[in-house]
Amino acid sequence: MPVPRAVAGQSASVAVAGRADGPPVPDRPDQNRPPLAGRGPEQALLRRVLDDARAGSGGTGTLVQGAPGIGKTALLDWAHAEARALGFTVLRAVGSEAEAGVAFGALHQLLWPLSDRMRALPEPQRRALAFALGEAAEPVRGGFLVGAAVLALLAGEARMRPVLVLVDDLQWVDSSSAAVFAFLQRRTAEVPLAFVSAGRPEGPAAEGRPGSVVDLAALDGEDARTLLRRRHPHLAVTTADRILQEAAGNPLALVELPGHLHPDQARGVMPLPGRFPLGPRLERLFAPRLDRLSGEAARVLLHAALGGTAATWVTPALLDGLDPRRADEVLDEIEASGLARLEPDGRLAFRHPLVRGAVVARASGPDRRAAHRRLAAALPHDDPRALGHEADATVLPDDALAGRLQEAGRRLALRGGDAEGALLLHRAAALSTDAGSRARRLTWAAAMAARGGRLPYAAKLLEELRRAPVPADSAPLYAYAVVYVDQSHHVDFESSFTLLPQALDALSRTGAGAGPFADLAEQVYFKLLLATVYTSDARGWAALRAHRHQVSPLADLCRRAWSDPARTAHGAGGELRATAATMSQEQQAGAAWLLLWTAAAVDMADASLWRRFLGQHAYATQGSIAKAGGYQNYLRGHWDQAEVCLREAEAADALGYHCNALLFRHHYAHFLAGRGDEDGLLAVDRAIRPLAERVRMKFVTDHLTHLRALAALGHGRDEEAYTALAGLTPPGVLPPGLPWFHLPFFDFVDAALRTGRTAQARAHVAAGEAARMDDISPHHAFLLAAARALAAADEEADALYRAAYDVPGADQWVFELARLRLAHGTWLRDHRRPQAPGILRQARETFRALGATPWAERAEGALRSAAVRPGGGLALTAQELRIAQLAADGLTNKEIGARLSLSPRTVGGHLAKIFPKLGIASRAALARALERGAA
Repeated sequence: MPVPRAVAGQSASVAVAGRADGPPVPDRPDQNRPPLAGRGPEQALLRRVLDDARAGSGGTGTLVQGAPGIGKTALLDWAHAEARALGFTVLRAVGSEAEAGVAFGALHQLLWPLSDRMRALPEPQRRALAFALGEAAEPVRGGFLVGAAVLALLAGEARMRPVLVLVDDLQWVDSSSAAVFAFLQRRTAEVPLAFVSAGRPEGPAAEGRPGSVVDLAALDGEDARTLLRRRHPHLAVTTADRILQEAAGNPLALVELPGHLHPDQARGVMPLPGRFPLGPRLERLFAPRLDRLSGEAARVLLHAALGGTAATWVTPALLDGLDPRRADEVLDEIEASGLARLEPDGRLAFRHPLVRGAVVARASGPDRRAAHRRLAAALPHDDPRALGHEADATVLPDDALAGRLQEAGRRLALRGGDAEGALLLHRAAALSTDAGSRARRLTWAAAMAARGGRLPYAAKLLEELRRAPVPADSAPLYAYAVVYVDQSHHVDFESSFTLLPQALDALSRTGAGAGPFADLAEQVYFKLLLATVYTSDARGWAALRAHRHQVSPLADLCRRAWSDPARTAHGAGGELRATAATMSQEQQAGAAWLLLWTAAAVDMADASLWRRFLGQHAYATQGSIAKAGGYQNYLRGHWDQAEVCLREAEAADALGYHCNALLFRHHYAHFLAGRGDEDGLLAVDRAIRPLAERVRMKFVTDHLTHLRALAALGHGRDEEAYTALAGLTPPGVLPPGLPWFHLPFFDFVDAALRTGRTAQARAHVAAGEAARMDDISPHHAFLLAAARALAAADEEADALYRAAYDVPGADQWVFELARLRLAHGTWLRDHRRPQAPGILRQARETFRALGATPWAERAEGALRSAAVRPGGGLALTAQELRIAQLAADGLTNKEIGARLSLSPRTVGGHLAKIFPKLGIASRAALARALERGAA
C-alpha cells in the first residue's frame, strides 16, 4: 500500500470527536495534475480574483455553479494550487449531505488551521465563536457575533498574507455556516480576502449570492475530445465518438464512462452497449463498482458516507472492528475500486461527492439503520450528531429520545443554529408518542426554521401542524411562526392582524416564552409593527398602542418613529443615538431588527450603527441590514451600488424571502427615479406594484407613486409631478398614513413652486415647521431647511439657502443637496448674482457623477443661461427662460404647453411678459435676443 496503516490504530475518540479533535481539512489539490481542459475563461476570472486580493482591493465573492460532474471541484482545486503558489493562506471547507444538520460544521472545517489564533480575538468575539463551534458551554448573552469574529480572525491572517476561502458543495453546507460565509462574501472588500464557492444551481439555496456567479457549462466538442484523449488515450476513434456523444460534455462522464467498457469494446473490437449507464443521475456510473465490493468494504464506505467529516478518518470505529490484516485488505479493495482513496493524513476521501450519494442509495434500509447505530455508539451520548444517527436508526416512537433531541435542538438554537435545531425538533416530533408533544415540538421547529432563514421548510412544517390542534400553551409561538412565513415567504399580512394581537394578549397573561424564544413578546410585537408599517392597517396601530407597555423602550421608540412621526417621533433621532450608545455590542446584536427599523424610520441606518452588529449571521438579520444598506446607498449618493439591490433580490427569492425580494426591487426603483430612467422605473413598477396592491402594501405603492413623480420632476413635467405628490401629501398636510412624509416633502414644495403655486408651497413649509420636523432627525431637519429656502421671499432666500447648507450633516444627502444647489444657483442667476455659475457647476458635477442625466442637463441649461443679460431691466425667471428657449427653437404655444404641462393660454401670457423684458416685439427675435444676452 502507498499509505502507511499506522493511522488505523488510532483511538476511536479521535474519529468521533470530529470538529474538536480531528482537523477535518479537505483534499489538497495535486500539484502535478494536467491543465484543465476548456476552462480558460474561468481560470482567468479566478486569477483576477486572486490578483485583486493580493493588491488589497478585495471584491465580492465568486460562486461557481453547475450540474453534478461538470468540473466545479476541479476548478476549485486549480484555484487552491494557484493561490498556494502565490503565497496565499488557503482555507477550505466542503459541504456534506450527512452533516447538513450540524450547526457550524463547515465553518469549523474552514477555521481549523487558524484555531490557535482564536485566543487573540476580543473577548466577546472569542466567546461567541467558541460557543458557536461547540467549544464553550455558555452562550453570549443577547446575541451572536460569529460573523464579526470570523472576519476579525481572517483579517488578522490577511495582515500577514492574502487569504483564499474555498467552499465546495455549497448546497450541502449547514445553514449556520452558510450564513457566515454569506456575511464574509459581503465583506471581502475590507480585507485581502478572496472567497470562491461552488455548488449546484438546483440545490438548496445558500444564505445569499455573491457579486459574481460563474455558470460552468459543458465542455464543447474540441475540449471534450482533448479531455477524453488525455485520460483515455487508447480508445478507438469510433468508441471515443460514442463516448463524446453520450457524455454531452460532462467531464465526470468523459472520465468515468470508458471504465464501464470491456477492453475489447474500448479498442473497437466488440460492439458497444446499446445504452450507457448515464441516466438522470450520474451516481449510476458507480453502481457496478459498488456491487463488486465485498460486504466489509461496502460497510466501511456506508459508514463513511453516512458519518460525514468525522467518519472519514481511518480508525477502528470506521473499520467496524476488523482485525488489522483484514482492515488492510478492505482498504486495498476500496482503493482498487477507484471509489475512494486514502490520503496521507489518514482520511478516506471519496472519488467524487456523487460516490457518497451512490453508496447510500445502494444500501438497504436495515444496513443504513445498522450503520447509523454504529455511528451513534461512537459519539458522545448527547452530541447532536449522535442523536441524529439514533433517530435515523429508530423506527418506532421513542419519547426519551425525542426529549434528548428537543434539548439538543434548544442548545443549537442558543448557539445560533436555528435551522439545524429545527431539524432536531422535527425529528423529535416524529418520535413523540402523544399528539400534544408532537404539536409543541413541530411548533418550535417551524419557528426556528423561519428564524433560521429556511422559510420553505418552515412552511412545510406549518402544513403538518394544521392537521391537528395546537396546544394553548404553544399558540403564541405558533402565531409567530405562521406570521413569519406569511409575511416573508407568502407576502401576506392578514394573519398578522388576526393572530398577533391574540398572541400578545396571551403572553401578557402567561409571561415570556422559553429557551431561544424567551423574548417572544418582543418578537411578536416587532412582526406586528412590520405588517402595520407596510399596510397602514388601523387594527395593527391599535394593538401596538395597547401593548406598548409589554415591550422594551426600544420597541416602543420604533413604534413611535413609524406610527405618525410628524406627531409622535420628536426626538427619535437623539433617543436612538443615546440608546445605541448605552447598549453593549452583544445587546445591540440581540436588538438588531429594532435598531435597524428605528434607524430606517429616521434615515439614520448608516455604517456607524449597523457595523456594530453585522456579526449576526442569520439571513433574517443580514437581509434587514442589506435592505437598510441599499436605501442608504441611494440617500448618500453611492449610486454605483444600485445593482447590488437586484443581486440581493435574486438571493432573497432563492431563499424564499419573497417579501425581501420585492423590497430590494423597490429600493432599486429609487436609483432609477433619481436618474430619470422612466423606462426602467416603469418596468420595476409593473413587476412589483400588482403584488403590493393585492396585499395592500401601501408602503410600496405610495413609494412608487412618489418615485414616478420624482422622475417627472426631473424631466420638467412639473404639473404631473405636483398632481401625484398632492395625492400623497396635500398642501399643508402631513398625513399620518405616510410615515415617511419627509421624503416627498421637499419634492412637493419644489413642484408647487415650479407650477406657480407659491401659497401651497408655503403652506407645506409652515406645516413642517409646526410639526417640528427638525426635531425628528438630521434628514428631516435638512429637508425642512431646504424647502424653507425654496419657498422664501426674495429678501430672505439667499440667507435661507446658506442656512440649509449649514444644517449638520447636510453634505451626506448628496442628491437632495445637489437639487438644493440647482435651485439656489438658478435663483442667483435670476437675480444676477456672480456666485451663480460656481454653485450651478457643483450641482451639475454631482448630477453627472450620480448618472442623474435629466438633472445634469437642467443644471447645464441654467449654467449656460446664467450669463443672459436681457435688454430690459428685469431678468427672466427660470420658467420664462425655459419658455423663451423652446419658443426660439420653433415650438408652438401648444407644443411648449405639452412639454411643460401648461395650457397654451398660460404660455402665451408668459411670452407677453418675456418680450418687453428682452426688448423685442416678436417671436422671431427671441433667438437673437437670447444669444445676445449670453454673449
